[in-house]
Amino acid sequence: MNTSGAGGVLGQGMFQYRPVPGWGVLGRTTPVKNCSALVQDRDGHIILLTDQPANNIIVYDRTGRLVHKWGTDLPGAHGLTIIPEGQREVLFMTCTATHCVRKTTLDGRILQEWGWPEPTGKYATAADYLPSWTLHHPNGDFFVLDGYGRDYIVHYRADGSFKALLGGAEGGLGHWGPHGGIMDTTQAGDPTLLIAMCDQQHLLRLSMTGAKLQRVELPGGNPRMLRRHGRFYFCPHIGDNWPADFGSRGYVSVLDDELRVVANIGGTPPVYAADGRLQTMQHQGEVFLHPHDVLVDAHDDSLYVAQFNSGATYPIKLERI
Repeated sequence: MNTSGAGGVLGQGMFQYRPVPGWGVLGRTTPVKNCSALVQDRDGHIILLTDQPANNIIVYDRTGRLVHKWGTDLPGAHGLTIIPEGQREVLFMTCTATHCVRKTTLDGRILQEWGWPEPTGKYATAADYLPSWTLHHPNGDFFVLDGYGRDYIVHYRADGSFKALLGGAEGGLGHWGPHGGIMDTTQAGDPTLLIAMCDQQHLLRLSMTGAKLQRVELPGGNPRMLRRHGRFYFCPHIGDNWPADFGSRGYVSVLDDELRVVANIGGTPPVYAADGRLQTMQHQGEVFLHPHDVLVDAHDDSLYVAQFNSGATYPIKLERI
C-alpha cells in the first residue's frame, strides 16, 4: 500500500508510516518559525531547534507535550547535534545570524562558543560565515559545515582548538554547499564525512582531510540532512524541484548500507534502471512541505520531521506501521 493523502499511509515496503494529527502543536505561548533540527536525549525527550527567538529550544516528551523550553538569542538557529560527554549529553548548535557555533548543556547553560574562523584568512568579515551543522568524530574532534557561507569545513580538535580548514571553492568543488550530514563510522578504516549537499541532488563522502571519496546521485531530491538508524540512512529533501521552484514539496528518503534508496516517505517509490541509475524521484501527496531534518525515535522507530520555510509549522510525527 502506498498512499499519501491526509491520514493515509506514506512510504513503501518495510518503511510505511501514518501521520499523527496534532502532535507537538503548542499554540501561541510556544511559537515556532522555521523548525530546522531535531535530536533525542537519553530520556527519550524530543529536542527541537527553531529560529523563533521566543524559544530557540523546545523539549517535548514522546506524546508531544511540552517539557520545557529555553533560548532567545539565536535568530538564525539552524543545526543541532547531541553528543555524549562522559556522564552527560551536550548540544552543539549553529546559528547563521550570529555566525557562531555554541555548545550547551541540555538545559541551555553555555559551555563554549566558536565565532567566525578569522585566523584562517579566508573570511573578510563574520557575515561571510554561515555555519549550518556540526559533525562529530568519535575521538571528540568536530567539523563545522559552512553550508550557506563560503563552503569551507572547519575542523576543531576535541579541546575546541582550531585544527584545519577543508573544502572551499579552491578545493576543486566550486560552490558545493556542505549543509548537513553525519560522521559515518560504518565502513572499515577511518570515519568519513557523509554530507547532504545544499541545493544539490547528491550526497558526498569525504575523508577526514577533505578528499572526495564517493558521490551518490539523488535525482529529484535536495538533501538537507542525513541520519543513521540501525543499518539505514534517513534523508529529508527540502523540495523535489528546489531551488528552481521554492514552492516545490519535499519528502524523506530511506537508504540502505550501500546508499541505495529503498523507500520514499511522502514521495514516489524509488526505481533503478537496468544500468543501476536511480530514476528521478518526486514528492507525492500534501503531507510535507519542506522537510529539513528527520529524527528516528530510538524507542519505537517513529519519525519526527522538522520543516523549514513551511508557514511556522510544528514538527510532524509519523507512526511506523
